[in-house]
Amino acid sequence: MSISILVLTLNEEQNIAACLESVAWSDDIIVLDSGSTDKTVEIAETYGARIVHRRLDDWSTHQNWALENIEYKNPWVYYSDADEVVTPELRDEMLRAVADPESGCAAYRMRYKNYFMGRWIRHCGIYPTWIMRLFRPEKVRWERKVNPVAVIDGNEGRLQGHFEHYSFNKGFNAWFEKHNSYSWNEALEAVKHTGEESVDWGGVLSVNNPVRLRRALKELSFRLPLRAVIRFVYMYFVRLGILDGMPGLTYCILLSIYEYMIVLKMKEIKRREKNLSL
Repeated sequence: MSISILVLTLNEEQNIAACLESVAWSDDIIVLDSGSTDKTVEIAETYGARIVHRRLDDWSTHQNWALENIEYKNPWVYYSDADEVVTPELRDEMLRAVADPESGCAAYRMRYKNYFMGRWIRHCGIYPTWIMRLFRPEKVRWERKVNPVAVIDGNEGRLQGHFEHYSFNKGFNAWFEKHNSYSWNEALEAVKHTGEESVDWGGVLSVNNPVRLRRALKELSFRLPLRAVIRFVYMYFVRLGILDGMPGLTYCILLSIYEYMIVLKMKEIKRREKNLSL
């Protein structure tokens, strides 16, 4: 049994070849492109990928559209961003998992290794993060406009193999442009959560459920003062980003800047809402 591959792209000519090379073992590769103006589509076609075009509105709607409107050759789908690479170890483990008729799983989570400035950022609190990437499309839906959360109808399993993430391959300018957009959507989500929902205190204590724990800590962080400073201290000192050398320091500073962008935009949104209500 093979696995269909779904890759989302927008101007990914620097990354797409390595990504598709790592999944060339699949007999069904689909690239969902959102209007690339570089050579992304041309490169993808050389790997035999099927190209589907759709403008990106928000991430969860876009990914849910892909599940509902694309016909996959295989019952299992692996989703990948264009700046990610599937390792041979993960490939073999995924193929074994989908061939097991008694697994009882509708989806599988796996970890990734995030590379920055030529180094695997092992600390900073971002590893291990368990992400749902292998699934039966009829059993999964995504929520949230940015950094979507998977909602799974059925049991989920875990795979020990890793994929590799190269989020800075396109340079710092591209990273800032992307996170400028992400921070606005995160601010919208944060304002919504702080206005309507209380903190999931049970989730904060659920050490045996890392997915719920991560979500609860994120909700709690929306309410903390000096959020950007707290995140830097947590990542660099508590979660030992200091052990990742200069790449670790730079990475922690960048994510703290991202947090501060979210805080500023939350304040802007609240000011706008207050002015509209007057």
